[in-house]
Amino acid sequence: MNCQDVQRLLHPYSDGELDLVRHVEIEKHLADCAECAEQEKHLRSLRSVISSPSLYYTAPASLRMRIQLATPSATQRKRRPALSLVAIAAGVLLLTGASVTIGLLLPKGTGSSVDRLTESVVASHIRSLQVEHLTDVASSDKHTVKPWFRGKLDFSPPVPDLTSQGYTLSGGRLDYLADRPVAALIYHRRLHVINIFMWPAVHDEEKEVRGLSRQGFHIRYWQHSGLTYWTISDLNDQELDEFVRICREQS
Repeated sequence: MNCQDVQRLLHPYSDGELDLVRHVEIEKHLADCAECAEQEKHLRSLRSVISSPSLYYTAPASLRMRIQLATPSATQRKRRPALSLVAIAAGVLLLTGASVTIGLLLPKGTGSSVDRLTESVVASHIRSLQVEHLTDVASSDKHTVKPWFRGKLDFSPPVPDLTSQGYTLSGGRLDYLADRPVAALIYHRRLHVINIFMWPAVHDEEKEVRGLSRQGFHIRYWQHSGLTYWTISDLNDQELDEFVRICREQS
């Protein structure tokens, strides 16, 4: 199997969905190919992050009580057994869906605004790594990506070309952070994905780069020329700092 075949099957391989023959073939290839092995390691890390309890929110007891109150009484159940089963099933689905969706898409109500925004950035980054969620416009040409945002945002995001420095533009998409639509640019460094989010700053002042880490991802955020920037990746600190420095110079 060549690298293209293996990379196409890495997701089902990571999920344990392949037959034994294919599984063994991929294992053999990974033992000899460092690039594919690194991508497989990244997928395993992503699975671990997605299954982290910190991404999930348990629905409050009040929701359970409302569902129980909405369920027909014993007498009513005798009269309308089918309707009762539908109500119970709907309640279970609502409870499950609320637990997963709220946990993944909404920041928790505690902590500072930076903490809440950090959780949203991490969740957006993880969502983007899922199949077909990375870009709305896929192109390495900044003259294709930048005009795509026209009419979709109330500002024009800078799109630096960093190919010569080893950071390849892959495209862009619309995302939602800080209670507003934002621009997201996607770059690649080898097999590592870099998301950089930007939107107009509340106050027109310069803010130095600050860094933090969450769930195996490195994050940098700053404010420059009237825009707020957040970038996240599983790149090592040194390369991410280099990426930020180049972005700031070319923005």
